[in-house]
Amino acid sequence: MTNPILICGAARSGTSLVAGIFNACGAFGGTMDGPQVNNPRGMFENTSIRRNMVKPFLVSIGADKRGQRPLPDIARVHAVSAGMADDWRERVLAVLRGEGYTSGPWFYKCAKMCLMWPLWAAAFPEARWIIVRRPDQDIIESCMRATFMRAYKSDHGWQYWLDEHKKRLRELYEAGLSTSIVWSDWVAAGDFLNIRHAIESCELTWDEEAVKEFVDPGLYHLRGEVLRA
Repeated sequence: MTNPILICGAARSGTSLVAGIFNACGAFGGTMDGPQVNNPRGMFENTSIRRNMVKPFLVSIGADKRGQRPLPDIARVHAVSAGMADDWRERVLAVLRGEGYTSGPWFYKCAKMCLMWPLWAAAFPEARWIIVRRPDQDIIESCMRATFMRAYKSDHGWQYWLDEHKKRLRELYEAGLSTSIVWSDWVAAGDFLNIRHAIESCELTWDEEAVKEFVDPGLYHLRGEVLRA
């Protein structure tokens, strides 16, 4: 199995939007959760890997299974990653094969993945990482609205939580892995240049029609004009 694509970012940053576009352009994700109130287009996250691997791992190192509070101690993740990497890899691949994978690029999207990135990097050193970003205040306001984001009740609390995610994303980016950064607010506003480059860097074919059909700007809370930094 080749061409792994690992899509990560803080929860409410638009990882589902980005993963849905990778799926629309032909990447295989296996059996994924469908639409729900907080993700009307679907989560595009492999259900078995999340339930049977990611959440139990987080609990095993003393972290919240939802990736909210307490967050994982990244030193503990580093400490166990080398010893777990081979088994983790085989378990992920077994799930995907069992769900119909035959060939070509495949992806796993998980907002909690950046909190345990050393394990995924050790298991899939050849992976292409897609780091999803969104303006801080947009993420915080989305956390305050989302019914399943329960760890904090204030902007200040969610800012702390988000800052910890940004530390992990920075570590991942600086670790020398193969990465692309995608700003989901640009995508939601109809600016596809950034994500098209990411799609094509993963040896996928950009499908403009499928992407435009999938992206519904009305589902995303955009803060005025979206500007490229």
